[in-house]
Amino acid sequence: MSDSAVAVQSYDLFTPEAMADPTGLLHRIRAESPVSHVPQLDAYMLTRHADIMAALKDRRLSPANMTQTISTLSQDEQDELLPLRQSMELWMGHTVEADHLRFQHLLKRYFTPATVNGLRPRVRELTNELLDAVAERGRMDVVADLAYPLPANVIAEMLGMPTDEREQLQAWSRDILAIFLLSDVDQLRQSQRSVLEMQEYVRGLVRQRRAEAREDLISMFVAAEREGQVTEDEIVANCVLLLFAGHETTAGLIANGLALLFENPGELARLKADPELTPGAVEEMLRCDGPAGVIVRESTEPVEVGGLDLPAGKRFYLAMMAGNRDPEVFTDPDRFDITRKPNRHTAFGLGAFYCLGAALARTEADECFRILLNRFPDIRPANAVLDRTPLPPLGHRLHTLNVEF
Repeated sequence: MSDSAVAVQSYDLFTPEAMADPTGLLHRIRAESPVSHVPQLDAYMLTRHADIMAALKDRRLSPANMTQTISTLSQDEQDELLPLRQSMELWMGHTVEADHLRFQHLLKRYFTPATVNGLRPRVRELTNELLDAVAERGRMDVVADLAYPLPANVIAEMLGMPTDEREQLQAWSRDILAIFLLSDVDQLRQSQRSVLEMQEYVRGLVRQRRAEAREDLISMFVAAEREGQVTEDEIVANCVLLLFAGHETTAGLIANGLALLFENPGELARLKADPELTPGAVEEMLRCDGPAGVIVRESTEPVEVGGLDLPAGKRFYLAMMAGNRDPEVFTDPDRFDITRKPNRHTAFGLGAFYCLGAALARTEADECFRILLNRFPDIRPANAVLDRTPLPPLGHRLHTLNVEF
């Protein structure tokens, strides 16, 4: 089908209204022009569940190069940020598919269902330790006191990172988040400083594991390095990515998930009454407010997307939050229903680039909500308005979530 046969309209995702609550706009876009154009991003956007599913499976659409923002800067600024670009180009999921699959194959040895399930007791211990620290106060900031430190501690332990340095990990990760947003050059400079500091730290751990292997991910990477499967630079760059991604998305799932429960008190009451509904509740949290508002792809060769014939080199924003509320797939899609079945959301992607840590994130969230609601059954928001900040396009972040119990 030629592009002339498909009506492609342009939409502004950056108005204050769209950034504050894009749900209504996305419903309208899906109805009017499911393959639309976003001028500010020079990209096409997909909003139908079926189109997003097809795009995620299409091998001609590869993960977009996250260094594009750097490429728009002046030559002097690009030269200054070259170390950041070089590190990002080694990140799994941001390389060519063959390199991604090679690294993914290594990690699958560690992220087996048995390994992830074996982490449950430790996740419970860490959750209880974090709640012990705030129990007597009768209040906490869920973001700072639970949602971030829980998955940060889990991934740090998996990598073999000493316990007394994990607050530094969270500080580095906050800086690195700017890479995934529409950031200015000063934010990218700070991201580069944190990436370089993290890399130097990880190189030290790699040297230690070469001398004395342990039961952790870095030791597994070092063993693979001896076999010629990976280089030291790849190990270091991808450990930085794992330290960031291994807790940033799960932290968002926990904080956003609890906010959804507060906004839907009937569902919160159902979950407290029956903790066995927790796995389904986590899936509904992922559908309604998952870790990624969009996933970015780029065509490596001519491709038909949503009935539109397009050449290579085109960028696509897969609006996950639109696809996961498509009324063609989800009955009453804007309703938060912790018993929704089926729930064919795409919050963790699909195909070759499906999120490797999906099972771990689900495990952490499942244990966290069971324990939190059991220990603090009267938990409630301390503020009338939630502290959400838009992260365009189609994202937001809870900086704080103050609660009382």
